Amino acid sequence: MAQSAFDFQAVSIDGKPADLASQRGKVLLIVNTASACGFTPQFKGLETLWQDLRDQGLVIVGFPSNEFGGQDPGSNEEISSFCELNFGVSFPMMAKVKVNGADAHPLWQWLKAQKPGFLGTEGIKWNFTKFLVGRDGQVIKRYAPNDAPEKIRADIEAALKA
Repeated sequence: MAQSAFDFQAVSIDGKPADLASQRGKVLLIVNTASACGFTPQFKGLETLWQDLRDQGLVIVGFPSNEFGGQDPGSNEEISSFCELNFGVSFPMMAKVKVNGADAHPLWQWLKAQKPGFLGTEGIKWNFTKFLVGRDGQVIKRYAPNDAPEKIRADIEAALKA
């Protein structure tokens, strides 16, 4: 049974194993992303946070998902190219996953159980839902898709100082 976010593995967008244990002691912002969503411009704000705060211990981890309106239908290679070309994304991106249902990636199942959403619902409602994870691997806060990266910066900075 997982005790922290650092107990999970994923696959990077380029197909390599990604063990979150390698990020132990860092603050994570885990986000489900999409390339053709009204919130897609948040990639720019996420990249700004990554550039500004990574030396202090922030790691942003993007997980593309095609579950909401079919807004990320491309291959992992197409998604990676799109994010880099259009938004200069250099933070870690994982391979496309499901974030809801029985086939949801185990990390996403755990995140949702740790911090349910509005009115206690666990399901992810849309792209760009974000989870802030402290240096201890525990979920600090869950953010709605419309919570822009710049609006959660103070929470991230507080987690980095904790």
